Amino acid sequence: MKKLFCFAIVFLLAARISFAQEDHQYMVIEFIKVASTQMVDYSDNKDFMEKIYEEAVKQGDVEGWDLWSLQSGPDQGEFQFVTITYYNDPVKMMNGMTDDNFLNYAKRAYSSTMSESQIESAVKSAVQNRDLAMRAYMVEVAETKDNFEMKPGVLASFDLMKAAEGRFNEYENVENELYLPFHQKKIQAGMMGSWKFLRTAVPMGSAAEYTHMTLNFYDDYVQFFNSMEYEDMEASEEQLTAMEEGLSSRDQKWVYMATLLKAIR
Repeated sequence: MKKLFCFAIVFLLAARISFAQEDHQYMVIEFIKVASTQMVDYSDNKDFMEKIYEEAVKQGDVEGWDLWSLQSGPDQGEFQFVTITYYNDPVKMMNGMTDDNFLNYAKRAYSSTMSESQIESAVKSAVQNRDLAMRAYMVEVAETKDNFEMKPGVLASFDLMKAAEGRFNEYENVENELYLPFHQKKIQAGMMGSWKFLRTAVPMGSAAEYTHMTLNFYDDYVQFFNSMEYEDMEASEEQLTAMEEGLSSRDQKWVYMATLLKAIR
């Protein structure tokens, strides 16, 4: 029994080390709905929240945080903002920014300028004036090589996909083997800033509305619209056919355009 226990411990440690060596980036993407009567309050809270996430980054619990303002989507009234919180570890991601963690970071950030009761009141207000309408736990499985600077004003397209039943691996291969090189060429041509391919990091049933996301980043709307006109003249007929067939392996559920308001790294 003792030998079996020791073997189990060694196995778990080896598995954890092997998983860590893959060096994935993890993201919690939250689509936020804010009532029109609370829009001003939520906008005023941006700076307050920024300092809290700066503290989380300093503590090493979070790799970064973005706040995006949605410009377009399937339902303009459904969401108004998107946040992305970046992690380097799946356990940290799942533990996440709980109410207690959020309050503790706020106390570290504001203890020199606010009393404890004022901090608690401000945190309560920040949490209450938003509706966390949808939260996605994602892991990055592919990305382009680029030097894109994540700064306020840049644009992103959040494309939510659902892999067709029984074609999960096929869809991922299409994105990795065909669309990743395609987007890399667009970046080299100055038609795009960056691209990331994500899959859900936690198990989801067959009724899930999405299984993957692509994040497409642009310097501005000029680059975005030029990108829409881009054609890969170097692609062979076989590659173009494969890309077209690959589209049938997934359903593009929604596309949201957003402008970056805050970026903490």
